[in-house]
Amino acid sequence: MENEKINIVIVDDHPIVIEGLRMMLNSQPFFNVAESFVSGSETMSYIRSHKVDIILLDIALPDANGTELCREIKKISPETSVIMFSNRSERSIIMQSIQNGASGYLLKNTSINELVICIKGALSGDIVFCNETKQIISRPSQNDVPIPRLTKREKQILQLVAQGKTSNIIAEELFLSPLTVDTHRKNLLQKFHAKNSTELINRAVQQRLIEE
Repeated sequence: MENEKINIVIVDDHPIVIEGLRMMLNSQPFFNVAESFVSGSETMSYIRSHKVDIILLDIALPDANGTELCREIKKISPETSVIMFSNRSERSIIMQSIQNGASGYLLKNTSINELVICIKGALSGDIVFCNETKQIISRPSQNDVPIPRLTKREKQILQLVAQGKTSNIIAEELFLSPLTVDTHRKNLLQKFHAKNSTELINRAVQQRLIEE
């Protein structure tokens, strides 16, 4: 047990970030970067058949939102500690990550010393934050909008609204009544605290729920 290494997986869409982390972590005794991935789908496939102690997970991935991916990882592998590792510093995203089962949230300017301490803390069952993240969550911002939970239908309609389609066209494409589409649109505005479709789309883009 003394010589058993902690298996770490890095998930980030920037290879240079992955290589930098791999070098730093592998230089530490008892740490082993077992694998790295640039997408959520690859990560999910891997954890279904491998034991992973720690996952360092970015928010913005080409095929997934990191906060949602964290929740899916915890369903499959509840014993794995997921630490979000991102440039995104919005308080709402930090808190959403913790709600979805993350063991911590670190910004990418975190020092290697702080990273090591946080990994060890997460393995001990603590919720860990870098110093800058601690400062962010200690002063709530009224402008922060939490990432809303959307139904499958709401996600479909959101994508079509972002394409500039009217309620009538969306209704035809999805075989719904225009009234039902309008109801979904109103619900989306409420969930995003948006006054109109433009604000709705902007906030959905900021939350990485749709592409620009």
